[in-house]
Amino acid sequence: MSKTLFELLSLDGRTALVSGGAGYLGTEMCRVLAELGANVVIASRDAAKCAGAAERLTGEARGPGRVVGRRLDVLDPDSIRDCLTAVTDDFGGLDILINNAWSGAKNSWESIDDAAWSYDIEMSLTSVFRMVKLAFPTLRDRRGVILNIASMYGHVAPDYRLYDGKEFANPPSYGAAKAGVLQFTRYLSSFLSPYGIRVNSLSPGAFPHPATQAHTAFMERLAGKNPLNRIGRPHELKGAVALLCSDAGSYMTGQNVCVDGGWAAW
Repeated sequence: MSKTLFELLSLDGRTALVSGGAGYLGTEMCRVLAELGANVVIASRDAAKCAGAAERLTGEARGPGRVVGRRLDVLDPDSIRDCLTAVTDDFGGLDILINNAWSGAKNSWESIDDAAWSYDIEMSLTSVFRMVKLAFPTLRDRRGVILNIASMYGHVAPDYRLYDGKEFANPPSYGAAKAGVLQFTRYLSSFLSPYGIRVNSLSPGAFPHPATQAHTAFMERLAGKNPLNRIGRPHELKGAVALLCSDAGSYMTGQNVCVDGGWAAW
């Protein structure tokens, strides 16, 4: 019997963990999951920020699920284990894992060094491996969903003409790591399929942080790179997250969905 779209989108009774969930884009990912009824674990290294975000989303009363904040350092396997144990204790397991955490310094080709390169690869790529590896048992038990947040710069190169020096530069390590995330997503979609686990990626761009948006000249150059002639707004990721994390996307795996204003279309 065919389900309605409302039924397919429902996440009632499911539990989602979002790394970097209290950040600029992560907050909207958590919000849409809560709106669809999921229990949501907002996780990052800043436990107080996560707790505050959880309190705000709870106050919105968007859905029947609970929203909690948890400390999570994706560079530390013990921290990941502790967070996953807490999720299991609170909710009985995990149905949805969104790998969104990121931090790093701005670097140009001229300024980047070995330490910055290694940190960015560890943060943006190795952490995704580590999260999936350690969450695999509970995701296997729940026939779960994994959504890896990649970037448009995982499949297209930054246009050097956009950038002037180091201030807004996109480091070479970032795109290299995100390209790795795209391939890792395809690998996982194959090798985790026998367990009923779906794995997809989402490539946003461009969604500059508010501090960057204050620089008008750079924003004009950035906006002019896509057919919609503007930057993205965080809530514009919600539709893709809802599709990829719910049964509305139940026949999708190994896919990369671009939310980039058409950046890569020309």
